[in-house]
Amino acid sequence: MDAERLVGVGRRALAQSRGTPDIIAEAWQAQVLAQAIGSRLAVDGPKELRAEARGLSEIGGRSGGPLEHPAARASVARAVQLTGVGEPRAALTGLGALLGEVGMALVGVACETDEQGLYWQCMEAIDAADESLDRVHGMLRRLDERDRERRQDMEREGERDHRYGTVRGPAGSAAGSPGP
Repeated sequence: MDAERLVGVGRRALAQSRGTPDIIAEAWQAQVLAQAIGSRLAVDGPKELRAEARGLSEIGGRSGGPLEHPAARASVARAVQLTGVGEPRAALTGLGALLGEVGMALVGVACETDEQGLYWQCMEAIDAADESLDRVHGMLRRLDERDRERRQDMEREGERDHRYGTVRGPAGSAAGSPGP
């Protein structure tokens, strides 16, 4: 399943969570998905994202265990269904939204619990979600920078062609230039 679709499934599941066990399980699912998306982008993603993606994968791997709740331990990770990251920007935007929602849900759990252990596990998971979200935002900034540089290159190329009187034809060849 594509990353965007898995993120959507996770967001819906979190929205439908009823009570602490469900929220804990969905927080775990989100971190495992962040790890999987990070791993995939570190290998197959745009060059500009690979270092940040490795970091996202490492954060997800570190944070998959702090939620020692039966719901998290019993869950089968949806992330195993990940087949690819078709559009990195869309997948990262959705993942960022999911991580933000997870953080807010965990704040609610932490505020409502009387269990010291669960409270601190939530705090650790909130920190991990926040750190993952920072990586996601960093990757989105890198994509924006890459796109801006590409637009500038295309504009410079267009100005150079215009300055020297070259007009590009439909096949990309210069119109009016002698053929082979």
